[in-house]
Amino acid sequence: MNFGSSVEKLEEVSKEEWTERLGDVHPTRTEMNKLIMNYLVTGNSNKLIMNYLVTGNSNKLIMNYLVTEGFKEAAEKFRVESGVQPSIDLDQLDERIKIREAIQCGKIEEAIALVNNLHPELLDNDRYLYFHLQQQHLIELIRDKHVEAALEYAQTHLSERGEENPEILSELERTLALLAFENPEDSPFGELLHPSQRQKVASELNAAILETDSTPNLANLLKLLLWSQEELDKRKVKYPRMTDIATATIEDTKSS
Repeated sequence: MNFGSSVEKLEEVSKEEWTERLGDVHPTRTEMNKLIMNYLVTGNSNKLIMNYLVTGNSNKLIMNYLVTEGFKEAAEKFRVESGVQPSIDLDQLDERIKIREAIQCGKIEEAIALVNNLHPELLDNDRYLYFHLQQQHLIELIRDKHVEAALEYAQTHLSERGEENPEILSELERTLALLAFENPEDSPFGELLHPSQRQKVASELNAAILETDSTPNLANLLKLLLWSQEELDKRKVKYPRMTDIATATIEDTKSS
């Protein structure tokens, strides 16, 4: 079922029919984006849609999406409209928002500096992500017609990476191919100059930051697990002990 087309035909079906349909709907990120942005733009005129869609766990799903993607203002508006509370303090989104906005404005070096301040080891540990940021900077140089600067940047920062990785080399060649056209936006590689390319890179970086942000929580949980097991051992309490944290292997208490 096409989620977007179902929304357009909302007035032709009853609430019961909508409820039944929603049980089989698994919207993609793109479709969810369209629904949320349609809601934010049209406001009360589209309230009927939200009354049908934002029920049960659906409102939590949308709030989680807004928080995950770093849409602070949208999350605040949705909190007022739906009464759903976000899982984190929305002020924590500020740094991610700055990074996203920098990429969406084509200020890639500024975004890289912000990331390095927030998580100094992130780009060192994820070299493919770092390449995509460098590639986007190269795209921005080409967009602004800085041909010599683009060639120098590619030679200095990206050529060795391409020699080491065929996939990176292919992406680099596609990017540099833009220079062969007087109007690169109309070339076979013109999608690289589309705003959606910036959005793609911003989303990839945002996901990596979220994963990094969750690491301390995991470490704290593991420390709590080890402490709890130690306390239970002191009290000689029988319990399903985790014998291997790396594989999450649980001891078989029946055989002990």
